[in-house]
Amino acid sequence: MMDNTLSQHHFPCDLCGADFRFDPTKGQLICDHCGNEGEVRQKNPWAGGIRELDFQQALENLLPAQAMEETRVSECPSCGAQVEMDGATHAAECPFCATPVVTGTGTHRHIKPRGVLPFALQERDAHEAMSAWLGRLWFAPNGLQDYARKGRKMEGIYVPYWTFDAQTDSRYRGQRGTVYYETRSVMRDGEMKQERVQKIRWRNVSGRVARFFDDVLVLASNALPKRYTDALEPWDLAAMEPYQPEYLAGFRAEAYTVELTDGFNEAREHMDQVIRRDVRFDIGGDRQRISDVETAIRDVTFKHVLLPVWVAAYKYRGESYRFVVNGRTGRVQGERPWSKWKIALAALAGLIVAGGIGYAIAVSEGKL
Repeated sequence: MMDNTLSQHHFPCDLCGADFRFDPTKGQLICDHCGNEGEVRQKNPWAGGIRELDFQQALENLLPAQAMEETRVSECPSCGAQVEMDGATHAAECPFCATPVVTGTGTHRHIKPRGVLPFALQERDAHEAMSAWLGRLWFAPNGLQDYARKGRKMEGIYVPYWTFDAQTDSRYRGQRGTVYYETRSVMRDGEMKQERVQKIRWRNVSGRVARFFDDVLVLASNALPKRYTDALEPWDLAAMEPYQPEYLAGFRAEAYTVELTDGFNEAREHMDQVIRRDVRFDIGGDRQRISDVETAIRDVTFKHVLLPVWVAAYKYRGESYRFVVNGRTGRVQGERPWSKWKIALAALAGLIVAGGIGYAIAVSEGKL
């Protein structure tokens, strides 16, 4: 299994030698030291857009050498994330759980990214979105809200995903149900009454449905809870660019931990759900029963892509809290913190209100 690698790319300014960073608002490289600007290479190494890779070739380890790369990493002792740091860095903090990480060694070979969705939000915009999200949580501890608002900057991370394309052809057997009504006489309250009773007439059917799946998206990381990253959707994949390392300047990029075959199995589960929906539509009628579906799948291709996420990990009173922000839309997800004091006060206030209402009712009825 691949390690949860975070790599960092450096591009020195041609004027002062300081590191460029990619500016989401300008869409180009910026040197914060001297103000120099640089362009992201627009040369598309894959004519016609972002080319897919052949899934079967990957299974047989027949991908071309240029589709692979190696990284050197360090491991977080808490969550297991693997973080790549430059030679001048000897310690850092894990962006996923805020645990101190000491440098180590280890080389890992994996499939290179084919596409990248560049950051569109600056860190301050993501931080404001997170603070606003925390502010809407009534029972969040005030201390954590203040700590998060005034705390250190969020870290921009490109999170790995797999996308899969496939042509499917499915044959099915099932039943189409037609609703009809019968009128019958029933005795109620000593009287004979008429009532309509719903019934269903079933008829055996069979057929075929076909669908081409394009860019079925599967999270390829275990560092963040899937329920958080799923809730960051939708992603505007149409804006994806062919991978260029300049987009990563000033950010980190995590390597995949979900293997290609496991990612495809998850993609198949999604495909099967869509196919069953197509089958129900094809069966028609008022009700549907599906007895059997046999799907042939061909022309499976894939790509490894990077999507932008702002991450914050805080330790507050011994507890770790993580928050993630979609680097394109500003959508926020994370651990929902609870304040025991706020909950207790709310419960007490509820009891006081309930008691006041009960007292008012008793007075109005002359019981007091």
